[in-house]
Amino acid sequence: MTIGRYQVWPPVELAPMAGITNRSYRKLCREHGAGLYVCEMITTRALVEGNPKTLDMIRFGPEEYPRSVQFYGVDPETVEKAVRKVVDEDLADHIDLNFGCPVPKVTRRGGGAALPYKRRLFEAIVSRAVAAAAPADIPVTVKMRIGIDPDHVTYLEAGRIAEQAGAAAVALHGRTAMQHYSGTADWDAIANLKRSVTSIPVLGNGDIFSAQDALDMMAHTGCDGVVVGRGCQGRPWLFADLAAAFDGRPLPESPTLGEVGRMIRRHAELLIEEHGAQRGIRDLRKHITWYFKGFPVGSLVRLDLGMVDSLADLDALIAQLDPNRRFPEGAEGPRGRQGSPQRSVHLPHGWLDDPDELAVPEDAELESSGG
Repeated sequence: MTIGRYQVWPPVELAPMAGITNRSYRKLCREHGAGLYVCEMITTRALVEGNPKTLDMIRFGPEEYPRSVQFYGVDPETVEKAVRKVVDEDLADHIDLNFGCPVPKVTRRGGGAALPYKRRLFEAIVSRAVAAAAPADIPVTVKMRIGIDPDHVTYLEAGRIAEQAGAAAVALHGRTAMQHYSGTADWDAIANLKRSVTSIPVLGNGDIFSAQDALDMMAHTGCDGVVVGRGCQGRPWLFADLAAAFDGRPLPESPTLGEVGRMIRRHAELLIEEHGAQRGIRDLRKHITWYFKGFPVGSLVRLDLGMVDSLADLDALIAQLDPNRRFPEGAEGPRGRQGSPQRSVHLPHGWLDDPDELAVPEDAELESSGG
């Protein structure tokens, strides 16, 4: 898979996930296999204004190449300024534009999955980002959803607009914003987009929880690569499986509980190195449930691991685990948040009145990163 000037093999992208895909987790996943690893979503306004938290989030390790960042923005001028900052200060090698986030605090401002409905505004953001990135030969890609809801489907037109505006690739999550992460992803929509967008790579996203899922998606849709999000939560070794599958090699054996314990220990070390002991261990806690999904780990040990507050305590608790237990096949399948579909998508007042309106909603830009 070619993204601008970069060859990406295997054709796998780690989706940016707020609070998850920080530098530590990206490095842990990268240690299991190659691909494109995108940092947490960065808000363009926060970057332009020099928000300290945002500047910290956009830092990369020396082993990360290409350095990949995802931007959220609604104002074409602000997005352009953020891209210029990346170029001028050499902050990243690849920029992904987020038009797929379904959370209400984003869509109610006209951002994320709500924005492609405003096709002129969408085109302005993509084209100005591409133009600003061109002097440094930085590829700009687009991540989107099927649409706002079944009555407001935008992905085919948005894909063509992105292609014509100079995007280096488009990725489609096969759900609407209304669906959030519920139900099943519509892989047929990814196939439709691949037939419609022919000059740049099309990546598929949604319901990839195993290496076989990735192969099945590519066979079903003809897409050029896959985007993995929730499927790798608590499973950094999924990237080793994906690398083997795409290379035509036998998949590695599933890890034992002892090996998972060592991965958790490695994850803790990286988080402490990145954030310091107290914050690093605290950040690890949210990953514990995902790591042990399906394993026969006692409830008290799970509880203690979820409240761990030092590396020594973590070591003591990991020592209580049965190291020979294999990763259970029953643990395959959906991970992370799923929830229920929304009754309606939160949008700015009058958002659906005119898809050709170019005006930026008031207070459209998020003030800080995350979400």
